Parts: sequence; structure tokens; C-alpha cells
Amino acid sequence: MRVAVVIVNFNGGAMLQDCLAALQAQTAKPCRVLVMDNGSGDGSIADARDKHAWAEYHLLNDNVGFARANNLGIDLAADCEWVALLNPDAFPERDWIEMFLRRAREFPDVDVFASRMLVAQDPRLVDGAGDAYRVDGLAWPRFQGRPVGELSSLPEEVFAPCAGAAFYRRRAVLAAGGFCERFFCYYEDVDLGFRLRLYGSRCVALPDAVVHHMGSAITGGKGSTFSVYHAHRNFVWTFVRNMPGKYFWLYFPAHVGANLASVLLFIRKGMGREILRAKWDALMGLRLTWQERQSIQARRNTTAEAVVGAMQRGTLVSSVFRAITATLRKTFDSG
Repeated sequence: MRVAVVIVNFNGGAMLQDCLAALQAQTAKPCRVLVMDNGSGDGSIADARDKHAWAEYHLLNDNVGFARANNLGIDLAADCEWVALLNPDAFPERDWIEMFLRRAREFPDVDVFASRMLVAQDPRLVDGAGDAYRVDGLAWPRFQGRPVGELSSLPEEVFAPCAGAAFYRRRAVLAAGGFCERFFCYYEDVDLGFRLRLYGSRCVALPDAVVHHMGSAITGGKGSTFSVYHAHRNFVWTFVRNMPGKYFWLYFPAHVGANLASVLLFIRKGMGREILRAKWDALMGLRLTWQERQSIQARRNTTAEAVVGAMQRGTLVSSVFRAITATLRKTFDSG
């Protein structure tokens, strides 16, 4: 099996060199490593070329976004059956590709594999082990911040991978239409994973394909204005595009409630402008999003029940309600 690695870089600095060094040390070498640079201005590409001339460097004039840059890299990897997407702030262990190849032979009907991502600063903690998706539209990295010992030692099916370190069967990605470039970044991997499920693909999280991840080091952190805007706009578009059949209307009230709860939460955090702009732009894009939904759902070839069965139950609203109830109960009990 031929594997190409695609790295989307934007001012990755020394992290890009560390990422490439980890790939160079792999026990099973990738056939190609394509660095797609989104108009970096920090000299990271020049530095990487000096030390890692063996990689391919494709320079984009502007920051076209994580989604489009990955699509371009996947298109270029036409001679490979598999494409591994890897962030420049993710550093794979030496047997990352070897472990994937071994598991891919065990699961020949699986099109997507999620890596085990550990916190680079403290590898005793999990950064993510595939992504979970809840029926109200919320997605999150499984087991994030929890001890590694809580993870299963066996491969297990998950809703979708984190594209910061994931393996995709190239033809499945192309058949699904690739990443939605309107998303730019954030939730674009959940959206693609959702569509792959709608079209009959599965995702398995691998316990032994391990990377160490800095976590949002390129985009300014999980609480940055950039990440809040893109994540909470794309949160809406992902649900509208993909939630199948009757389940769209069944869970639509919960989705609206989750949006309202997130608005209130970020206003309280002092980020009212960013969250309101995200939701406004999400609404302004709904006409196109609904048209995309019709095309996506028309191509669905698996049951809605099977897709929704891979999701988490409960909603953000019910979680908030339970938290408030528990706080009140504790207050009255202590009184």
C-alpha cells in the first residue's frame, strides 16, 4: 500500500522541521511527503528545505485555508492509495505509518483511520482518539485531557478522525467530494467524516498509531477569536448539511438550543462579538448550505439509523440543565 503524507503549513516555524524529522525517522517510509504552504511569512519553508530537501514543497500564494490546501495535496497524491494528513505541530512516533499499515490489512473494508493523539507537552494525557459527534451537532476529541490509561488497547470504531493526524483511503475522499472549502478550517474534518459515513464508510481509531500534538499551535489556540469564529460558524453548517432524514427535524430544536447556549457562554467569556458574527455568518450561508444538503442527502447510500447510531446522545442544553440542577442541589444540601 502506497501512503502519501500531506502537511498543511502556515507559519509552522521549527515545529514543521520537527514534524518532517519524525517522518524521516519512520520505520515504514511514506512514498511521498507533500508540504502545502499557505503563504507563510516566517521562513519556515526555507528552513525546512535546507534540512529536509527530500520532501515536496508546494507554495500557495495566499492562505487558502486548511480545507482547500489539503484538497490540493490529496489531488497531487494520485499515485497513492492512502493519504495521511498530518499537522505541522503533530509529531508521529517512529512506527506511526507501520502500525497503520498493519491495521489497514486487518480492516480491509475501512476507509478512514484515526490516530491516537497525545499531548506533546505531557504524553501521559490524551489530546484525542478520534472525534465524537453528538446529536445536537457538538463534536469533540474523545478522551481529551484524560489519562492515557483510560483508552482502549484495541482498535475501536469512532464517528470521525481528527484530520490533524489521520489516514484516508484517497478514492473514498474524492468520492465524498473532499473537504468543504467554504469551511476554511475547523469542523471541516467532522463534516468530511460525516459525509463519508453517509456514503457507507467507517472510521476506526488505532491504539498504536501514535502522534504527539501541540494542539492549535498554528491557529493561535483553542480560545482564539479565529478558532471561535470558524468553529461556531461551521458547527451550524455541518449539522445542516449532513444530519440525515427525519433526524434533522428531530434534533433541530436541540441544535438551536446548543447554538443559543454557546452564544450565552461566549458572551459571558467576553467574546460576544466573535460568537455573534459566527452565528450571523452561519445564517447568511444557510441558503447555499441547504442546497449542499440536498445534493449530499441524495447520494446517501446507508440508512439514517446507522449513521445516527454512531453518534453520542444527550444535548448541550440537557448537560447545562443537569449541571445547574446539581449545583442547586448541592447549595440546598449544604444549607
